[in-house]
Amino acid sequence: MDRDKSSDPHSVGEVVESLAELAEEDSKVTIGDVLDRFGDHSFAPVMLVFALVELTPAGGIPGVPTFLASCIALVAVQLLFGRDHLWVPGWIARRGAPSVKLRKAAHTLENVARQVDRVAQSRLESFASGIGLRIAAALIIALCLTIPPFEVVPFASTGPMLAIDIICLAIMVRDGLAMLVVWTLATVALAALGYFILFSDAMSGASLPF
Repeated sequence: MDRDKSSDPHSVGEVVESLAELAEEDSKVTIGDVLDRFGDHSFAPVMLVFALVELTPAGGIPGVPTFLASCIALVAVQLLFGRDHLWVPGWIARRGAPSVKLRKAAHTLENVARQVDRVAQSRLESFASGIGLRIAAALIIALCLTIPPFEVVPFASTGPMLAIDIICLAIMVRDGLAMLVVWTLATVALAALGYFILFSDAMSGASLPF
């Protein structure tokens, strides 16, 4: 479905408001409904929705963070390779949640939306467009890959998902400064995680002195 990009959401608050409106329209809201609402050009808002859901109590349900990360990664890969239209398999589009749960999630996210939207503004736009979008997409995919291991600890995946939220918002409002900050923090975190894993493997494989 084609959609005027000028009508795309430009804040987390607008995304949360759209989710609340969807929850009022039917007893169940599917991922396909979300795609229809935002349009098949809206890569960042759709990824933002998935990442926001993980910040609600639903994020503590085993398997949910990994499923959400998989959906985000699917969208990010398409953004990375420059697709014009967003596509998801039918079996994912048909997945959904009861509207009552979505309403509760939207209510829970209202404060988060207000806090994040306060600091977002258009600046250093070149870092949030063009090649910057490809870099952002690659970083989002890397963050998604950290989610399954984090599921061992409830809500441990909130950190990577919050970083994804900020990246998506930076794309939506063309906030290059926010993009640079989150790139730096996420890169350091990923490097530290990789070092920890490699160091742990090296230690576990080391021969004992006796």
